[in-house]
Amino acid sequence: MSTPITVDETTFAKAGKVLAVHLSYASRAAQRGRTPKFPSYFMKASSSLAVSGSTVERPAGTELLAFEGEIALIMGTAARRVSVEDAWNYVGSITASNDLGVHDMKYADKGSNIRSKSGDGYTPLGPTALDAADIDPSKLRVQTWVNGELAQDADTSELLFSFAQIIADLSQQMTLHPGDIILTGTPAGSTVFFPGDVVEVEVTDLLTGASTGKLKTTAVQATETFADFGNQPQVNEKDKEDAYGDRESAGLAPELTGKDVLTDEVRAQLESVATATLSATLRKRGLNNVNIEVPGATKGMQRVIGTARTLRYIPNREDLFKAHGGGYNVQKQAIDAVKDGEILVMEARGETGSATLGDILALRSQTLGAAGIITDGGVRDLNAVTDLDIPVFYNGAHPAVLGRKHVAWDRDITVACGGVSVQPGDVIVADSDGIVVIPPALVAEVAAEAAVTESNDEFIFAMVKRGHGIEGLFPMNAEWKAKYQAWKDAGSPELDSWEL
Repeated sequence: MSTPITVDETTFAKAGKVLAVHLSYASRAAQRGRTPKFPSYFMKASSSLAVSGSTVERPAGTELLAFEGEIALIMGTAARRVSVEDAWNYVGSITASNDLGVHDMKYADKGSNIRSKSGDGYTPLGPTALDAADIDPSKLRVQTWVNGELAQDADTSELLFSFAQIIADLSQQMTLHPGDIILTGTPAGSTVFFPGDVVEVEVTDLLTGASTGKLKTTAVQATETFADFGNQPQVNEKDKEDAYGDRESAGLAPELTGKDVLTDEVRAQLESVATATLSATLRKRGLNNVNIEVPGATKGMQRVIGTARTLRYIPNREDLFKAHGGGYNVQKQAIDAVKDGEILVMEARGETGSATLGDILALRSQTLGAAGIITDGGVRDLNAVTDLDIPVFYNGAHPAVLGRKHVAWDRDITVACGGVSVQPGDVIVADSDGIVVIPPALVAEVAAEAAVTESNDEFIFAMVKRGHGIEGLFPMNAEWKAKYQAWKDAGSPELDSWEL
């Protein structure tokens, strides 16, 4: 086994560039709620490199300084357009790294991370490096401690992308020169730390026990504020969630989705009321644009309740369709991703000159347990789709496939369907009378109020049916309200025979 190499200013002088991977560990991807198909990258300034034992400043006016314990690769020989099979041979050594960042500035550079990740001292490495020739890259462990408490512990068996794939991928477009550094991503457990805290990162060879030693970094509070000629620190809930790792750790309330609020009681209330009543109840809260307008419903007045999953089509352009329309495209991916009780909502711009769905994909949705499908575009194989059990709401029938008018482009984003904005997790209540979109945070109170309104309307309807006039009854005056309450107190008996 080779003698560990000290990481110092000589190491940094050879680093022409510092490259970093966004997401590479399965545990981190699970935290983020997305698993990339391929690796993606950002760059850090070589001036951010620092040795073990250094300090890092938390800028004045910021609060979200976060650590990310990682394995760093130091290139040994130049690599350009290398294969995955050969890529590891170009690595000179590996060491521990800490990809530090201040999330308060993350917004400022639209994903480049220049100011959030490239501050002085924001990329400590060391204290020693291990010879890559002695290492199996699939048998490495990275651990991080904060003030002596273990915060991160993972090994490279959970990598989404091997180190060799990352090297080969980067070398397709640029030459990786000797001394260049690649930060290979962090596992779950990354979070915010504070002035006075000490963060330590260690990488261990699981086969031999060889270690880089513990990379030590201490946070200190800076006194200088950001000048007013540049972007100022800015924090929103998403920044906090990303910095801390999850909403609970950030002290944020859980983000409600329809699945969280669709209890048996709420679902029963939604089943019992007309979509018109729900629409009117939302209108009282200032939400007027909540009704998806499409004329077709394969199951008529059959009530459909579920949470939204979304799919967006863009207007067809032949080169884009050629690149994105074939094979296992976004349309098929969206269908396959639908879960039990969900409603797939498709944005097709109201374009009915081509279908957005046919019988096979509708059947696949049904098999997966989808509650329904809504599209403001066309449906092909309409008779076959109608014969299926799954309710489908649509804007028209058309025999043509996607490529005539559409390219399936994106999923699980906010879409516009039938003139209404729909977000993943929104609650949808639909039948041929109407389709209503309800924000999850309002579902319980809207359902409860609508149930009361529906009971009122049932009483009024029965009274009108019995020959009573509208005046004083619709809406009810004090006398009629008293009669209504008496009916409720009696257990809501059959109104046709109930004595006033």
